[in-house]
Amino acid sequence: MRYLTLANQLTILRMLLIPAFVLLVVYGYLGSALVTFLVAGVTDALDGLIARRAGQRTSLGAWLDPVADKLLLVTTVAVLTWPGLGLVNRLPVWLTMLAISRYVLIVLTVAVINLAVGRREFPPSIFGKMATAIYIVTCVTIMYFNYLHRTSWLV
Repeated sequence: MRYLTLANQLTILRMLLIPAFVLLVVYGYLGSALVTFLVAGVTDALDGLIARRAGQRTSLGAWLDPVADKLLLVTTVAVLTWPGLGLVNRLPVWLTMLAISRYVLIVLTVAVINLAVGRREFPPSIFGKMATAIYIVTCVTIMYFNYLHRTSWLV
């Protein structure tokens, strides 16, 4: 199958890791949740690299990859904010709302522009990549200190 390239399989794997991550956090397997999140992050790096280097760019991958990224990060910040999970460190609600609002605004803007003027490509900017990196580092830090069952002054 032309669309089921290795790069797209990695993206699909990332999407399948999301419910596993949630269940691991909910049931208190915080070390495994951290590893699952890190594996998902590695698949994010690898799928783009493979798609470019091996000439596996597809329209399915161009659509799936940003969806998988947004699903992973929105789910992660929501779970790390959720009260009642016994997490020592939680994200503040305002940060979670900011992250989710940012992604909703991006998706709505792209949808409106595509509907109004036709299909447009929006290559990722350095600012978007920096924001995503900050979210990831923040989530990994929180998950790590939750795994240690220690409060972090960083959080």
